[in-house]
Amino acid sequence: MTVALLAATATAALAAGCTHQHGPAQDGRGRTQTPRQPQQTAAGAPVLAVKIDNAPEARPQTGLGSADVVYAEQVEGGLSRLMAVYASTLPKVVGPVRSARESDLELLRQFHRPTLAFSGAQHKLLPLINSAPLQAEPPEKAPGAYFRGTGRPAPHNLYLHPARLMSSPPGAKALTTGFRYGAAPAGGRPENTRTIRFPAAGFTFTWSADLHRYLVAMDGHPTTTTDGKRVAPATVVVQYVKVRQSAFHDRLGNNTPYTETVGSGKAQVLRDGRVYDVDWQRRKATDGTRFTTKDGSPVDFAEGQVWVVLTKAPG
Repeated sequence: MTVALLAATATAALAAGCTHQHGPAQDGRGRTQTPRQPQQTAAGAPVLAVKIDNAPEARPQTGLGSADVVYAEQVEGGLSRLMAVYASTLPKVVGPVRSARESDLELLRQFHRPTLAFSGAQHKLLPLINSAPLQAEPPEKAPGAYFRGTGRPAPHNLYLHPARLMSSPPGAKALTTGFRYGAAPAGGRPENTRTIRFPAAGFTFTWSADLHRYLVAMDGHPTTTTDGKRVAPATVVVQYVKVRQSAFHDRLGNNTPYTETVGSGKAQVLRDGRVYDVDWQRRKATDGTRFTTKDGSPVDFAEGQVWVVLTKAPG
């Protein structure tokens, strides 16, 4: 499989004509298309969710630090992919943008008709995306919103101009995740570093008392964005979920994991340099996720970016 992936990457690189530049410099291809009319936003307007490439070749990413919520999910071969959700701020550029998965449809039902930016999907999945209660915005539908960067080979060089999909950020009220923000709950225990491992990917969150944030590292390397800034959420949620096989496979025949985010289970909330053992519950897809202590009290998160790592429950 590794040989096949390397061969596919090499072929894509030749087709893309990569250069030695770095970062998402626009190559002009987006300018040849008529820009899509930006979606007007108002009260109750949709969030923007972007599927972001998390392969080593895709790092550093652009615009990741501006997201309100970042979901980390497992994909084929035990690798990881990110979904960044934007409501408070729309950065100028986000990416690299990659393909959607079946699990995304369930995860996104908690938002009111969200806009989903992605770069394709398995062909049998596309009808499900098109019939889902969301606004699908792949490059073939909104070509003027996307461009190819010149510093990396395809498929790790597709970027999005969010302002060409919506004219302004919808605001924090569009975040119908069920997350609560406020003072830390009682209890917890000190913990400065936490590592979560997928079969072929790893996430480490290290508490910085100076920044009052968690510094992110992925696969053993510090996570920065293309502007050189460290990605540093205020709260990290390690959510233990059921990860099963879906009905879909990639081009190499690998099954696509399905991450179930409706149901209930255990989780751990990291904030303020402490970890809290909590329960999570999401009764139906249109609900947000509730996090509670053992006595049923709601758990508040720290103000700022939240990372939710959806990892397979033990047993």
